[in-house]
Amino acid sequence: MSTHSTESFWLDAWYQGRWWLWLLWPLSLLLRSIAALRRRYLSAQSEALDAPVIIVGNITLGGTGKTPVIISLVRHLKSKGFNPGVVSRGYGAQAPHYPYLVTSSSPVSESGDEPLLIALEACCPVMIGADRVAAARALIDQHQCDILLSDDGLQHYRLNRQWEICVLDAGRLWGNGLCLPAGPLRESPNRLAEVDAVVLNGQLSDAQRSMPQVQTLLGRSHALTLEPTSWHKLDEAVSRSIQEFGNFELEGDKTPFAITGIGNPDRFFNTLSSLGIDCAHQSFPDHYAFTASDLSFTDDNLLMMTAKDAVKCRSFARPNWWYLSVDAQISESFWLQLDEFLGAIARQKR
Repeated sequence: MSTHSTESFWLDAWYQGRWWLWLLWPLSLLLRSIAALRRRYLSAQSEALDAPVIIVGNITLGGTGKTPVIISLVRHLKSKGFNPGVVSRGYGAQAPHYPYLVTSSSPVSESGDEPLLIALEACCPVMIGADRVAAARALIDQHQCDILLSDDGLQHYRLNRQWEICVLDAGRLWGNGLCLPAGPLRESPNRLAEVDAVVLNGQLSDAQRSMPQVQTLLGRSHALTLEPTSWHKLDEAVSRSIQEFGNFELEGDKTPFAITGIGNPDRFFNTLSSLGIDCAHQSFPDHYAFTASDLSFTDDNLLMMTAKDAVKCRSFARPNWWYLSVDAQISESFWLQLDEFLGAIARQKR
């Protein structure tokens, strides 16, 4: 079984509630106990930093939309007069040294896809490394960052934090409710009661809203939608509005293709459907390192992808390859809550 097939197999099983996963329940209990001990130990080792840390993470495996949220947060923090920096693990990156500063010109092989996308879109210092405390200190000492965002750092307990955001996929929530390996959870859903803000990406169904755990969550969660804004060519500085792209680029008798290597590929394909785009599509594993041969099946047809995919395909892009930009639209209640926290930070500095 290929890596892609293995990943899809487990994700489908977790989020569709396959009965046989309960056979792994004893192992899940063991790993959950180990995770609790690990949290207690690492939290005791955490050290205060010279800048507050906002965690943006999740409690499940699979994509939830954290990267657009981080980009939106950076822009908001800048508008409030802060100098933000982003700390990331840099999944799949092979940097020459760590901590490693990601810039807009960094090779994606050294930076990883999400850190490079954040550096390009948010225009702020991004530091990667397995030791996120060291990466955080580098941002503070070398770039005078006065507030930090930690990408996917909810379970990185050695990194001291002042505010936590958990991003949940509204369609998937916590799957079958079991921890790894029987389910997609990194931690118990009870962890949601401890974070400062829960952001729900997408719409809940009526059945989900009737669940007791979800009803408790609704009173303190904030809605997130990823709003398509524009299309961009990979090989040159050409952009089209959503309407223009549909009117001009989708004309012709060749079948358009869509590909993606994100944690929840159906979200991208469903977005294309909502835009009235009918196309053939293929998904790849999350963080997949694309090569030109992987996409040779598209021939000279139109090819669409996400911005996260595009940073890995720029070096061999063809003229008819485009990526879709999206903006994270979070409910006003979230920004009001965040601004209260930022106001408290500003008062402490006086």
